[in-house]
Amino acid sequence: MKIKSGYLMREVAGENIVIAVGEAAKNFKGMIRLNPTGAFLWRLLEEGTDEAAMLAAMLDTYETDEETAKRDIAAFVNAIKGAGLIDE
Repeated sequence: MKIKSGYLMREVAGENIVIAVGEAAKNFKGMIRLNPTGAFLWRLLEEGTDEAAMLAAMLDTYETDEETAKRDIAAFVNAIKGAGLIDE
């Protein structure tokens, strides 16, 4: 999985914000605000990371159990897939 081109995450006033640029901005109006974990997962998806690698990275970075990490990753991926922001 990878974030579609035309979507950028930037830090603005201490907040992680996703915006659409170029052609993507024609179809996506507004912005998405991400918490620190969401920003972490977004960066992994920018690199084309799969869910197994995302899980390993979450377990290495955050103090959480595998079940919680899997659930959180699935919720995040489903949300951004639903918004049409992922190429598979």
